[in-house]
Amino acid sequence: MKRSIEKHQTLREKILETIRDAIISGTLKPGEKVAEPELAERFGISRTPIREAFRQLESEGYLKVFPRKGAVVASFSQRDVEEFYAIKSILEGYAARKACENLSPREIEKLQAINDRLRQLAAEGDVKHFFKVHNSFHELFVKAADNEKLTEMITGLVGRFQRLRIASLSVPGRMDFSVGEHQKIIDAFKNKDAELVEHLVRGNAEYGGKVLVQDGKVIVSLKPDGGKEALHADL
Repeated sequence: MKRSIEKHQTLREKILETIRDAIISGTLKPGEKVAEPELAERFGISRTPIREAFRQLESEGYLKVFPRKGAVVASFSQRDVEEFYAIKSILEGYAARKACENLSPREIEKLQAINDRLRQLAAEGDVKHFFKVHNSFHELFVKAADNEKLTEMITGLVGRFQRLRIASLSVPGRMDFSVGEHQKIIDAFKNKDAELVEHLVRGNAEYGGKVLVQDGKVIVSLKPDGGKEALHADL
């Protein structure tokens, strides 16, 4: 029974990763349908874990799921991007200000270690792992703000817009910029400069949204390596 559950979870994770990659790479485009039958055939499974994966991806902002119609790749407007990053900048900026009073020297050292790892991942061009480690940087100072309601709000907000955040980090030069801004934030934490740290965190979040809007259009995927052939190979 335990092995069956583990297999089910592993398949679900593979489906999640497959669809995320296809959307981020651009092989699945906004408005395009994600077909359950193709996934079921590829993985040799029932549609139950696929539907579970669809619900998870919908909560992360990758898909829109319609009853009896299936799932399509979600699209974002310029207003969606601007509103998300505006709210994110305010909430995380306030969290950073409060954290400035509470962060211990050991926690600041941990922030530095995380940023050193991010610098390495940026040099390697590893967006996926950069995104995961990047999250831990923000989670550390948000937790240090010691405000449960604030933490819940930030966690819920950023969870629903994961696709925008990883797309932003995928823009050329964005990871290096993020590492540089993180270093300034760490230095401000060391100096207990709450006003500066709030300004830096807010500015970093706002910049994350700006790089996604070009000529009034939202850029939420990288250029695909291939055309439809790549999509069918992946899905």
